This record gives sequence, C-alpha cells and structure tokens, in this order.
Amino acid sequence: MSSLTLDNVSVSYERRVALAPFTTEVRSGEWLCLIGPNGAGKSSILRAIAGLIPHAGVISVDGAPLSIRSSKRRATLVAYVPQSPVMPDDMTGSEYVLLGRSPYVSYFGHESRQDRAMVDNVLERLDLHEFADRKLGTLSGGERQRLVIARALAQEAPVLLLDEPTSALDIGHQQQALELVDRLRCEHGLTVLSAMHDLTLAGLYADRLALLHEGHLVSSGSASHVLRAETLSEFYGASVTVHRQDDGTVVVVPRRTPYA
Repeated sequence: MSSLTLDNVSVSYERRVALAPFTTEVRSGEWLCLIGPNGAGKSSILRAIAGLIPHAGVISVDGAPLSIRSSKRRATLVAYVPQSPVMPDDMTGSEYVLLGRSPYVSYFGHESRQDRAMVDNVLERLDLHEFADRKLGTLSGGERQRLVIARALAQEAPVLLLDEPTSALDIGHQQQALELVDRLRCEHGLTVLSAMHDLTLAGLYADRLALLHEGHLVSSGSASHVLRAETLSEFYGASVTVHRQDDGTVVVVPRRTPYA
C-alpha cells in the first residue's frame, strides 16, 4: 500500500512544453484516471513516473523521491503498461510475463518457484493460460496487450501505471482486465494511475478524473463533475450526450451531427 505524489512535475521536448507544472497525490488504494485529447500530456506524466523521460519537479512514492532510487528498486515500486510495448516475437507468453519478476531476482540468480507460481496465478486470472507456450509473434494485438497487463501485475509493485491499457481489447477482455485491476486495488491497496480515451470506462472504474488539455490541468474531480457535455465539447471539440444512470454511472455517447 503506497501513495504517489507529483509536485510541480513538468515535461518538455526540446522547446515544446508537453506538460505544464502538474501537482497531485494519488492516495494508497486510489485510482486516478487522466483523460484529455491527443497531445494533452497524459502519456508524458506516466512516462516521467516510470523514469523513461526527463522531467522537472519531484515524483515520490510514500514521500521518498523516485529519483534517489535505483532502477531495480524503482521497478519494485512502480509497474508500467505502455501504449506500444516492445515484445520479442520468439518469446513465449509465460516467459514474457515472467519478466515482471526481474526486480526480485539477483543479478546471477534465477526465478524461484514462487516467481513462477505468481506468473501462473496471473495468467489464470486473466484467462491467458492458452497463450503460455505460444510465441508472442503468433498472437493478435489484443492477446499481446493482455500479456503486457499480466506482466505488470506479476511485478507486484504497489503503484500501477496504465497507458491506454484496453485500446486493443474487445469489450469482454476490457472488462476482465479492468475488473482484475479494480479487485487488486480494493483487496490489496493497489494505487492506480491510468490514461484512457474511453470516457465511460474511465468514469466507471476511477475514483477521480483529471482532464488535461495542451499540457494543462483544466478540470478534476468525480466523473459526474468532469464528464459534462459542455466541458467535453470545449476541450475535445466533440458533440456528445452525457447520461447519468441511477447507480451513478456516467455514460458518454457521441452525438451524430445530421447533414443539412
């Protein structure tokens, strides 16, 4: 159970500011979802936390800056599911998921029976056993994406970063993956920071939403507060209808503009 804090975190690519100073705290067991149009800065936040790009400001887990951690120690604290992972075609599904256990294996050591049991458990919970012995190069994009999520969960880090984790998945596997993440969050205090384009799914699973536009935070709060038709029209340039169900679910539906 760990909290994640960003204090005036900003990202620039050469002279272009991708993310203006951004401050937030994701409490232990909380799910914060970043939303916004392409180029809003969502992925930059996640990549900065994962240590993949330079940034200004301080990123901390449980009050300790990640910048003072070794890469191996950082990997025990933060797991990252990227949008476009690099996956060796000749590696099997189980071998790939087992890479998630790397932070716990000594330099000259080997994976333990416990490591392999963890991988088997994650494969089973995500209904991926049929891909355990299949080469990654033989799998579809959606099947590979599910294995990327499995690898991150096998890492057992208390903070999970998800960058468009369900974009390649059908609706059934979207629900399966997000339900598992949500269950781990509720049962084990997993702290989740995600970026998602599906606004209905974002509002359904996340405790809070943070809407970014051109690198700036423009709205944050509950789904009912952030997902308003006028707000989405302003920052997405989209015509939508927002329905609020009796159970509190907020559904965002694109509205077709009739031809004259």
